[in-house]
Amino acid sequence: MKHPTNGQGAALATDPVQGAQAACDLPEWDLDDLYPGRDCAELESDFEWLEARCSDFARNYEGKIGALKAGELLEVIESYEDISARSTRIGAYAQLHFAELTTDPLRGKFLADCQQRLSAISGRLVFLDLEIAGIDDTAYETMLAESAGLRRYKPVLDRLRKMRPHLLSLELERYIVDKSVVGRSAWVRLFDETFARMRFGTGKTRNTLEETLTLLSDQQRPVRRRAFGALARSFDEHLPVLTLITNTLARDKAINDRWRQFSSPQADRHLDNEVDAEVVESLQKAVSGSCQRTSHRYYRLKARMLGLKKLEIWDRNAPLKVESERRIGWLEARETVQRAFSGFSPEMSEISCRFFENGWIDAEMRPGKASGAFSHPTTTQVHPYILLNYAGKPRDVMVLAHELGHGVHQVLAAEQGELLSQTPLTLAETASVFAEMLTFQELLNAATGRQQRQVLLANKVEDMINTVIRQIAFYEFESRLHERRKDGELTSGEIGEIWMGVQGESLGPAVNLPDSYRNFWCYVPHFIHAPFYVYAYAFGHGLVHALYSEFECGGDGFQDRYFDLLGAGGSRNYRESLAQFGLDPTEPAFWNTGLKVIEGLVDELEALDG
Repeated sequence: MKHPTNGQGAALATDPVQGAQAACDLPEWDLDDLYPGRDCAELESDFEWLEARCSDFARNYEGKIGALKAGELLEVIESYEDISARSTRIGAYAQLHFAELTTDPLRGKFLADCQQRLSAISGRLVFLDLEIAGIDDTAYETMLAESAGLRRYKPVLDRLRKMRPHLLSLELERYIVDKSVVGRSAWVRLFDETFARMRFGTGKTRNTLEETLTLLSDQQRPVRRRAFGALARSFDEHLPVLTLITNTLARDKAINDRWRQFSSPQADRHLDNEVDAEVVESLQKAVSGSCQRTSHRYYRLKARMLGLKKLEIWDRNAPLKVESERRIGWLEARETVQRAFSGFSPEMSEISCRFFENGWIDAEMRPGKASGAFSHPTTTQVHPYILLNYAGKPRDVMVLAHELGHGVHQVLAAEQGELLSQTPLTLAETASVFAEMLTFQELLNAATGRQQRQVLLANKVEDMINTVIRQIAFYEFESRLHERRKDGELTSGEIGEIWMGVQGESLGPAVNLPDSYRNFWCYVPHFIHAPFYVYAYAFGHGLVHALYSEFECGGDGFQDRYFDLLGAGGSRNYRESLAQFGLDPTEPAFWNTGLKVIEGLVDELEALDG
């Protein structure tokens, strides 16, 4: 479906520097590879197939898993994998169709209806997790020894069995699945639709969230200040419902954690990622302890480069005075990223090329479109889809590289099949951050002159601060919020106090935080969609810089080992995947590698400024 261009797109189309690169040249994805439409016969046929297959599955296996032989259990897993693939395909289509235009009530209804039907179907299979987790350890090891096919699924089965202390009765597990569509997922949908409908007044125009956030990196300081004010006013206006959503989901999580006997709000995320809490704590302490040497120092330097005594919060992402206002056309962005990928590996470039040529990317900013950017893996039987909100800023080129890194990773991991392709978060950001580093180095190598190099370095430092320092600050914010929520519902003012505290610690004294900034916690989608996900970005950053250092040393076969890491998907944990590079993230000193990279770039910027 084609959508009318909006004001931002029209501005890009008429930019004389950008030439003929028009908004209509930005790609829109084609979801036909999933389904040709929400009313198509293929979709209904797949629902009917699922309902019949799940009924047969439950009738044949419920109450019998513990008595199966190794070959029989393998048949069960393979049958479940077929069911999972079909279910995932439907769910992915419903989510992506909704993301195109989240303000459309028919799309919202379609998403909710699909989730309801899928929930009812999956509820019949809840017994499988419980019964596999309940298999005696000795019997389990015997079955693995007897069947090479079953051993292939050992990583999936092991992760499931680690949940054994946290699983509830069959009746309660089914109740949770049934209730989910009017519980957590409904609150998440309310959050998404609330922001999709928001408009932010900046002068004579009323912009979407993405358009307004883009204005925070405008060359003109008054434009940035007006954009910040528009955000603050709208956040204040919608604060009651956003505070309610946040409180409700935090309490919902606390109840779930209590029933499942998780020791902390973060524990289920750590278990899912197969990472010890001590490792994450080591990362958190290393990053927090580096703030004076990284973010505090950089923002002090940036204030000087902008000719200011102190940065206001709306200056945080401001471009340097010497930075060009030129918008980067889509074709140029594509060529830059693919050239960077090709320099590392022709295979990486070839896989990324499929996204551009086959309608796997939706890049245009549109009213009602989902905010941010993501690469959705959909199902291993199809391919990923990438959503962007491309405005032609230099940062948008890096976002394109980031999401294409995810896409390449997802394509390679798909060979593992539906159950083993899902990468734990400890490795999920590795390919994306590595792709950004390749693109940055491509741009830096092509830079001519001191000013161009200064701009590239400043942009990269800010990306790293946003990826590492800011994300750990987000993690700290979530940790404090969930801890405080145990004592009762939090007011928006109390949440704002937590937000201002962690932001002040991470940004430092060179950035002024006005009182109107205290409600900016409310628009961060990760807090709502995936609690405690955010440390994955910093985790991935640390891994990438350790990997990149290995790459720069010119070790034999690095590309092959790197693609083997990506292609493994979820068949190996992060320790096993990194062992082939001689890296051990459990060592506290490991995280200093990436932090020293940031410090080194700030050193170079200070030298250029001097």
